[in-house]
Amino acid sequence: MKFIDEYRDAEAIKKILPQIHAVITQQWNIMEICGGQTHAFLRHGIDELLPDQITLLHGPGCPVCVTPLQQIDKAIELAAMENVILCSFGDMVRVPGSREDLLSVKARGGDVHIVYSPIDALKVAENNPAKEVVFFAIGFETTAPANAMVILQAAAKKQRNFTALCSQVVVPAAMEVILSSPTNKVDGFLAAGHVCSVMGYHEYIPLAQKYKTPIVVTGFEPVDLLHGVLACVRQLQGKRYEVENQYRRSVTRAGNVSAQEMINKVFRLVDWPWRGIGVIPRSGLVLRDDYAEFDAEKRFQLHNISAQESKECIAGLILQGVKKPPDCPQFGAVCTPDHPLGATMVSSEGACAAYYNYKR
Repeated sequence: MKFIDEYRDAEAIKKILPQIHAVITQQWNIMEICGGQTHAFLRHGIDELLPDQITLLHGPGCPVCVTPLQQIDKAIELAAMENVILCSFGDMVRVPGSREDLLSVKARGGDVHIVYSPIDALKVAENNPAKEVVFFAIGFETTAPANAMVILQAAAKKQRNFTALCSQVVVPAAMEVILSSPTNKVDGFLAAGHVCSVMGYHEYIPLAQKYKTPIVVTGFEPVDLLHGVLACVRQLQGKRYEVENQYRRSVTRAGNVSAQEMINKVFRLVDWPWRGIGVIPRSGLVLRDDYAEFDAEKRFQLHNISAQESKECIAGLILQGVKKPPDCPQFGAVCTPDHPLGATMVSSEGACAAYYNYKR
């Protein structure tokens, strides 16, 4: 299948690897931003084919993993309300809150619907006019256009029993927090192709220049990832700090301008807490005042919910590239996919889940 077999071709991989080995002369730490890229590196064993001088660090680009604990607790409180149907993507239902997860609430009789798109949640609202339907809207810039669109449709249809509990975040702000940290270990980044297909890569150019860090936009298949590593190493070895677009079949400098306009129409940027990391300035997207009637936090007065992270979980350090999952004393023992301490173990894009599934 084109764009699958073509980018998993063993012969192509065999041609790229010697080029990486030939150009590298010193140690470099390269962080892939996206959790999907982390899983691809480990699932295909690409990390073991790279030169010993390359250390892969795993970034904060897992939307489930960085959804704030208090937002999980708010979703759990909503799901337990008698007149509420909470609609969520399936990968959120087992993410631990302070005391339990959404699946536990569902098992006790809470009305939790697993949906595959925001439009599905709007249809649930249309089909249940006597119920309050809340869509748990999480994600990076990849899901923001669809989540903005469902708010616009709800407004056009005057669907008053529909609201969204938002936890939308943006990638560049998190990258800057990592690069500006005194604990930063990142020499170069592999940026997430699907985010850049929406937003373009122009936002990354100031970061590359300011922190003298190459950023290579890449995809998620083995050939994509190796081309990304090669481009990043070539820049590092040559002391160049630019944004390169390896994922040209999907990404342009400007991105999808129509999608960006829809995001900007519905959302505004605010300081936002990231699970395990803390508050990152101008990193969250919340509904503008024009769409406040569709804000679940305002309708249900959920502002005073706070939560405390597990002291045993080091997921925040993992998401910043300071630690790796095996560095955690709880990894694979106390913390497992059946009994996760943090979201990185239970998310399908979490680094801990990747190591548990592919590296034990």
